[in-house]
Amino acid sequence: MNQTVSIVEENKYIILKATGNINRLLVIQYFIESHTLGAQKGIDRYLVDFTECRNTDTVLRNYTLVYQDMKDPRINQAAHIALLVSLHDHSHDFLETLLRNSGIDVTLFHDRDLAVWHLTQG
Repeated sequence: MNQTVSIVEENKYIILKATGNINRLLVIQYFIESHTLGAQKGIDRYLVDFTECRNTDTVLRNYTLVYQDMKDPRINQAAHIALLVSLHDHSHDFLETLLRNSGIDVTLFHDRDLAVWHLTQG
């Protein structure tokens, strides 16, 4: 599992890219890191690139991630998140549903250009 966090030119949004299998402990660690950087730089838009990731968590662990772990004060609850995943990978679908139902502004994308447009036009 590898991950990188970087800021796109002109401070428009932060990219969080990860590879390999992920679970709630890794996701929360990566979200805290990227949201801490966002708070420091005044950025509240995130492109989460999980095109090379597979969510290996159970339904219960996804629920725990969203309704417990994501309540960490270091995570901006008002952030705008574009979740980019591979076309045939549905392991992130339930996570998107849970995040949306909890009030997090997240949208799942299969097309990078559309995800970037979503973040920069809103």
